[in-house]
Amino acid sequence: MTEYQHWIDGAWVAPALGERFETVNPYTGEAWATLAKGSAADIDRAVAAAKAAFDDWARTTPTARGRLLMKLADIVEREAERLGEIEVRDNGKLITEMAGQTAYMAQWYRYYGGLADKVEGAVLPSDKPGIFNFTRHEPMGVVGIITPWNSPLLLLSWKLAPALAAGCTCVIKPSEFTSASTLEFMALVQEAGIPPGVVNVVTGYGAQAGAPLVEHPDVAKISFTGSDISGQKINEMAARSFKHVSLELGGKSPNIVFEDADIEAAVMGAISGIFAATGQTCIAGSRLLLQRSIHDDFVKRLVTVAGEATIGDPMSRDTHVGPVTTPPQYRKILDYIDVAKSEGATCVLGGGPHDGPGGQFVQPTIFTGVDNTMRIAQEEVFGPVLSVIPFETEEDAVRIGNDVNFGLAAGVWTTDIGRAIRMSERLRVGTVWVNTYRAVSFMSPFGGTKRSGMGRESGAEAIKEYLQTKSVWIAQETSVANPFVMR
Repeated sequence: MTEYQHWIDGAWVAPALGERFETVNPYTGEAWATLAKGSAADIDRAVAAAKAAFDDWARTTPTARGRLLMKLADIVEREAERLGEIEVRDNGKLITEMAGQTAYMAQWYRYYGGLADKVEGAVLPSDKPGIFNFTRHEPMGVVGIITPWNSPLLLLSWKLAPALAAGCTCVIKPSEFTSASTLEFMALVQEAGIPPGVVNVVTGYGAQAGAPLVEHPDVAKISFTGSDISGQKINEMAARSFKHVSLELGGKSPNIVFEDADIEAAVMGAISGIFAATGQTCIAGSRLLLQRSIHDDFVKRLVTVAGEATIGDPMSRDTHVGPVTTPPQYRKILDYIDVAKSEGATCVLGGGPHDGPGGQFVQPTIFTGVDNTMRIAQEEVFGPVLSVIPFETEEDAVRIGNDVNFGLAAGVWTTDIGRAIRMSERLRVGTVWVNTYRAVSFMSPFGGTKRSGMGRESGAEAIKEYLQTKSVWIAQETSVANPFVMR
């Protein structure tokens, strides 16, 4: 089996306590690699390396940092297929999606490489005679990055690329379930010429490695993607030391179909929204809101298409639905299916496990007769489970769509441009897709409201998450009329 170590200060480092753990292929159920089990001592060493590297990296000209990121982008494109295969082995998602993600993630490094030397302060007008006032934007310092298991490298890129462009140094704690691709990525970071200590990786579990990273006094900011419960805990821990925090958390996104929509396109959009990635995505359109006049016909078409999905080997390009990534998540999904049945929802497709080599397959499942007050409509399942909820009017759709504690994304299917604009204004979410679903770009900001998090990733706004503004005042005259009075 492959044996991975931590990556600290440009070198592979054994765990301080000498402990290791296995990573398992969700499709086969077999362990294929061992990882270093990180501890507070490992985090201390990684943060120390990042802190030592910070001054030189921050003083590196933005143009020079940008060139290194662009070089990294070229290397990522070269290695995209290999990285995608490692991710499939680690998280069980489809090779068609993961190889696409690893190829596309190069654009984040290229985009922020170009943006690195476009960060500008401003000369401010002053009401103080003889004073010159301007602002500058400076890197925050050491950033702790904690990534999830569903799209490890893509979601790492959303954080790492703007952080490096801003001049920050980083310590990464990937999910214990999917750390291998992040460690393999470090060889590419080194090849690109990014100096030792600028990017570090400590693998391990949340309590032993994640918590010490969040609480470390030399870490200025935490950027986290994961569940809302974990995000809440991280936010509380970080607040004790006044750290800056970015949180990209879960969702219970409404995918809303009006009677005037292109029904065939909307059916495919509903499929994409919930069954792509085996439903293991924060932006899953897990609540399908159907206008009552089209409800029955739409459900019939939806069940037919979803029922034809091929479940199986994620490395096969003919597979549509792969295994659930982790055993705890597999059990959670089946538990929620039981909850939905006990609440009185009607299962019209799936509703249980599917036979597979690793024993972690769940059938694409659709529930009708769902009321928005049910747990299945309010709580994030993070699996291939869809709740269908009828609505009467546009006002009704807005009310139901907003009536959850999450606010990450929403879909709207309509041919009425006025309705599309009104819905985009009234839905309290970070992203609204109209007549499409699950589209993201390095150029467009992404993030949520309510329990879906704080801060934004991607787009020009994201680099601001890793910068702090300094105001500089320069007196043109040295005389002070009265030193006991504010100037």
